[in-house]
Parts: sequence; C-alpha cells; structure tokens
Amino acid sequence: MAGGVPKDKHLTGKIFTQRIERNNLTLRTRIKRLARKTICFSRSVEIHEKVIGTFIEKHMFY
Repeated sequence: MAGGVPKDKHLTGKIFTQRIERNNLTLRTRIKRLARKTICFSRSVEIHEKVIGTFIEKHMFY
C-alpha cells in the first residue's frame, strides 16, 4: 500500500484488533445513525459527518 503506515509503526495482533472492534461497537451503540432501521437519521451527508466527527473528537480525545 503506497503512502500507508510505515512498517515500524504498523501494529498487528489480537489485542489491537479487539481495541478497534471495541471502538466500532461503541460507535454503533452510541450513534444510532449508523444502525439500520432507526428513527435517528441524518437528512444530509454533511450533518451525518459532523455528528460522527463530533462524537469521535469527544470519545477518542477526552
């Protein structure tokens, strides 16, 4: 993959996969816009991106 993560920084292994999957589950659970057949939905892509971006900023960096 050109322009990807350098080999010395690329982390692999089960523990890293579990962390990523945990973050994905948290996103799906807390942001109902990502789930199917929900009453919470975004009418535009712009709003959808802003809501998810705000959640990621608060959840990941605080």
